[in-house]
Amino acid sequence: MLTVVTFLPLAACVLLLLVPPGVPARAFTWVWIAVATADLALVIALWAGFDAGGGLQYEQRARWMPTAGVGYHVGVDGLSLPLVAMTCVLFLAVAVHALRETRRVRSYVCLFLFLQSVCLGLFVAQDLILFFLFFDLSIVGMFFVIAGWGHGERARAAALKFFLYTFVGSLVLLLGFIGLYLAADPHTFDLVDLARADPLAGHGTWAALVLLAVGVGLAVKTPTVPFHTWLPPAHTEAPAAGSAILAGVLLKMGTYGFVRIAMPLLPGSWREYAVVFLVVGAVSAVYGALVALGQTDFKRMIAYTSVNHMGYVILAVGAAGMLAGTDAQARSLAVTGAVVQMVSHGLITGALFLLSGVLYDRAGTYVIDAYSGLAAPSPRFAALTVLAAFAGLGIPGFSGFIAEFQIFTGSLASQAVATAIALTGILLTAALFLRALRQMLLGPVRLPPTVRTGGFPDLAGTETAAIAPLLALALVIGVLPRFLLDVIEPASRTLVGLVAR
Repeated sequence: MLTVVTFLPLAACVLLLLVPPGVPARAFTWVWIAVATADLALVIALWAGFDAGGGLQYEQRARWMPTAGVGYHVGVDGLSLPLVAMTCVLFLAVAVHALRETRRVRSYVCLFLFLQSVCLGLFVAQDLILFFLFFDLSIVGMFFVIAGWGHGERARAAALKFFLYTFVGSLVLLLGFIGLYLAADPHTFDLVDLARADPLAGHGTWAALVLLAVGVGLAVKTPTVPFHTWLPPAHTEAPAAGSAILAGVLLKMGTYGFVRIAMPLLPGSWREYAVVFLVVGAVSAVYGALVALGQTDFKRMIAYTSVNHMGYVILAVGAAGMLAGTDAQARSLAVTGAVVQMVSHGLITGALFLLSGVLYDRAGTYVIDAYSGLAAPSPRFAALTVLAAFAGLGIPGFSGFIAEFQIFTGSLASQAVATAIALTGILLTAALFLRALRQMLLGPVRLPPTVRTGGFPDLAGTETAAIAPLLALALVIGVLPRFLLDVIEPASRTLVGLVAR
């Protein structure tokens, strides 16, 4: 069933490519919506049958390249199942949003179906080469989305920068995987076998170099400071749907890699260098918020808040490696908060990027100062933007508060100074969102000169149907988080136990 969930979108992509010309463009989007809905229904069924304390489940193994120690091995646990579900939810929202797309619709739909399979495949992969395969294919898919449906010539330059940065990062990541493979006896790329064997225990410098390679490769994709410079242009020039998937799902490939690969496979080195990740996380959180505060471009501002929010995740996983001055419960709380933050950020930032696309569609610009008083002509847009902004700054009642409360509570026990520094990011995030809301939504109505006759239309039905459920789910998690926490917490305790061994 897990394989069906993973490859159903890819199968639909192949079938759509075989459809003869003449089919209405909108029909392709409706097929995508149907496939995304079916995939989400299957994931809900997986969730219903999931035993939170049962470890890795729905496993499937098949021989692939046995002489090289590579196999098709998939499965989910409490760290990956929430991200699989979030991925399906976000792709369904983007599919609904795509009902308004008119440019090369078949290619657009097929690219996103391909990306959906790739993203799901990475989160269920239990083999390093399988993980790397999906990691690299996501770069290829997003490159074509940005270059093909972005904003003119600048989009091609941004797509190229995105590809070069993340592809080089993936090559460094592969070097780390090969280092783990060579240390294992017998040689294997299987994640479960490597976690059980801990092949680099006691290897000192070699283990540190492998962690460096893995950490840099994942940090580029996350992205953390100083590997973040590809992110703002990629987001600014990408179409709204591409930005939603890039921020909501692809960035999580980096943070998920830390909890799936770096921490359990290199526990000794992770403990030794955890303070480095704490510092990187705290710096990224504050730097991302500060630079976002200085932006005049709404979409670019949201892009930098992703650096801020992913910084919190890195802070948490760094804190989970600090054994001195803390206990297993605090470390587990930090990891749980990190996973909840991945899910929360995917939902909220996905909604924010779709909302930013509304600005560009109506007026052709993201410049904040070009707008004023949008609450009057477009109340639905204003209401959802306010909800998304407050959810993004982590007020109680939304998923962001649940995530950040756990991250800071769990991290404070081991590193009070780094955590206190990172906390200032929340104040900066509040300032930047409130500033943007005041400028764009309040006061007399003012629109850019590029706005067509008819003013600034409110959200269409398809736009509302794509964005509102994401924020509703963030609200549900914020008010009733137990259905999510019950799945994540046992897996977090297991991970903390592996790091502390």
